[in-house]
Amino acid sequence: MKTLERALTVYLLTILHLLRRGWERILPRLKEDRGDVPGWVMITLMSALLVAALLAVAGPRLQELFNQAIDRVSNMN
Repeated sequence: MKTLERALTVYLLTILHLLRRGWERILPRLKEDRGDVPGWVMITLMSALLVAALLAVAGPRLQELFNQAIDRVSNMN
């Protein structure tokens, strides 16, 4: 049992060490990256546009399905 505990401890410490080294390599690049539009803004905008496009195409059908589901639940009394 001690051997397993020791092996797991070494494994976890190795992973933490590798994560720390990776973070130390990435951190300077993150500080330097000053684009016109931050990545999270672009992802948020693209997600909103995708949802809007899906609603424009499938909106009436989704509304119909929703109304049918509500009607079925309402008629269960």
